[in-house]
Amino acid sequence: MTSNRFTARRRAAATAVLVLGAVLALAACGGRDTSTTGHSDHGADSPAAPSAYASAAAAAHNGADVSFAQAMIPHHRQAVEMADLAAGRASAAGVRTLASEIKRAQDPEIRTLSEWLTAWGEDVPAQDASAADGAGHSGHSGHSMSGMMSGDAMAELSRASGKAFDTAFLRMMVEHHEGAVEMARSERSRGAHQGARRMAGAIVTSQTAEITRMNTLLGRP
Repeated sequence: MTSNRFTARRRAAATAVLVLGAVLALAACGGRDTSTTGHSDHGADSPAAPSAYASAAAAAHNGADVSFAQAMIPHHRQAVEMADLAAGRASAAGVRTLASEIKRAQDPEIRTLSEWLTAWGEDVPAQDASAADGAGHSGHSGHSMSGMMSGDAMAELSRASGKAFDTAFLRMMVEHHEGAVEMARSERSRGAHQGARRMAGAIVTSQTAEITRMNTLLGRP
């Protein structure tokens, strides 16, 4: 009888240990975060997905990354300003659609670039920086803001409307995009920050495609 009681107790204790182990294992699995950032990595073909770039913002970077971000912010801001003009002044639906797409893509990139600069302890270009402020100047790593429109050119665009606006907008934006592509290619070859280099790749891909669209709208070969 005593032996039977001892055996029953051992079986009960072993069962309790197994149950406790299973509970702890389930708790560990349920509490584990399966994503390191909470976002997916969309790669270089999704310029409108800044969360893909923003993870690990303070990761390894160099002067080329800082210069790229500080130059691209005012460059993008001017493109958005031009796109805003198109909403009320363009006559062609294709121009209005393109302008909307440019604004939708570049607004989030401005925010991401600003977040990176803040994380790196660098200055974010002032919101009221004009087009002329950035034209022809370069950051400390040599990124010039090529393609920036002068203040006079922006004023002329703001006075145009209808077909004249469409033509001026497309010609200016082609030049603007070509400058952005040049800056992005430089970042791809010289930058160290993975997110900035991915964004640069996305800019090259998307804006090169938009240049082709704009040249088609202009009737260029």
